[in-house]
Amino acid sequence: MTDTIDDAASRDRSGSFAEERHQQILALLAGRGRVRNSDLAAMLDVAEPTIRRDIADLARQRRLTRTHGGAIAMRPQLEPDLPMRIGRNAPGKSAIARACLGMISDGDAVYLDAGSTILRIAEYLADDSPDSRRPRNVNVLTNAMPVAQTLAQRGDTRHTVIGGSYRTVGACFVGPLAIQSLSSFTVNAAFIGVTGWSESGFSVSDLTEAQVKAAAIQIARRVVVPMDVSKVGASDFARVCGLEDVTTVVIDAPNTYLLDIAADMGVEVVIAGEGTE
Repeated sequence: MTDTIDDAASRDRSGSFAEERHQQILALLAGRGRVRNSDLAAMLDVAEPTIRRDIADLARQRRLTRTHGGAIAMRPQLEPDLPMRIGRNAPGKSAIARACLGMISDGDAVYLDAGSTILRIAEYLADDSPDSRRPRNVNVLTNAMPVAQTLAQRGDTRHTVIGGSYRTVGACFVGPLAIQSLSSFTVNAAFIGVTGWSESGFSVSDLTEAQVKAAAIQIARRVVVPMDVSKVGASDFARVCGLEDVTTVVIDAPNTYLLDIAADMGVEVVIAGEGTE
């Protein structure tokens, strides 16, 4: 079928239509609260003038607020609790978790951080079904109560819970006691949850969680960040670490922006589902 003139005009060089881009932009804003034109252009593979037109269109529709160099959501974004996060992009999180499971070997000691994607890793570790490919005799260190509860009934998976001040929204322990406790351990791999990544680094919405994540990175021989691709380009409140501080990033779909920068830094990027099953 041949495109009409209007169709061709509404489409950019990557083949996406304006309305598709609008939905992607709004979805990114819903999760992040703020985006930059340059980040959107890289993530959506379009020129910045195209993004500026999209932002102007959405501002006229009162679906976002236009700012110098970007846009912000119409309403302040509240940090969602864990049950709400679990329901977002469940298929993508499952694919990422399966890929991460393949990075854990029998007898490994691993740190499982707080977060909905990492909780999915714990669920796969606890899977006793006949066709389960889970590793055996894994020693899990965690600050997340849902992770500990998920693994509690699995006799061949040991787990140790880092204590401290309990943060209800994140369902995890934080604070000086948690950070001090982490210094007593060494793990083969730490799986670190984040809510955003931009060129300034990985970030989360809470400072106390960021501090515990940074401490966990220090005790790990390998650092893996499982992150759905919608978080690429986002900058949340508290920085955790730089891209150069991690070994591997696992995402659920290709993203040229991240892939190019990671390649320059020598950081591995695994796209879940591409040879990871």
